[in-house]
Amino acid sequence: MRVLGTGLEGVVIVEPQVHGDERGFFQESWKASSYGAHGLPTAFKQANVSRSVKGVLRGLHYQYRQPQGKLVSVMEGRIFDVAVDIRPGSPWFGQWTGVELSADNHRQMYIPEGFAHGFMVLSETALFHYHCTTEYAAEFDAAIAWNDPDIGIKWPIEPTSVSDKDRKAPALREVPSERLPAVSA
Repeated sequence: MRVLGTGLEGVVIVEPQVHGDERGFFQESWKASSYGAHGLPTAFKQANVSRSVKGVLRGLHYQYRQPQGKLVSVMEGRIFDVAVDIRPGSPWFGQWTGVELSADNHRQMYIPEGFAHGFMVLSETALFHYHCTTEYAAEFDAAIAWNDPDIGIKWPIEPTSVSDKDRKAPALREVPSERLPAVSA
């Protein structure tokens, strides 16, 4: 497995080793000892799956208390996945990185605690999987505007579907510091 930096401290792209032949392929999607050797989490508290259609944009989501680290991958289709540093005091505060994840490239992205996360579906449908370091806590759930001009994410296509929650999310500069993750940079 290869682990590639993204320019944002802690956000990495994982390229697992894939063994394939005419029958199909096999890969380890997560193994504590291998991921731990690269400084990635060795325990997760929750795993989630979502299916979305082309043009759906989900995000930018985070929990301001009990922040979640996420190891994300695509089981079917392809998406553009984004992480935004929202850690107060971080030298990368407000900066983003994005990568295409697909069932074909087998890539994963790890987004550490203290980052907002979002993705856009590029294929007709996508089946998205993510492991979380902490459990979902609805009382601390929050979002930042996916189109915040100060962040300036360059989404590859125009979204065709955005939830009310995400459409009404504030810009990062409008979020009070007590509603941002208390994670040291």
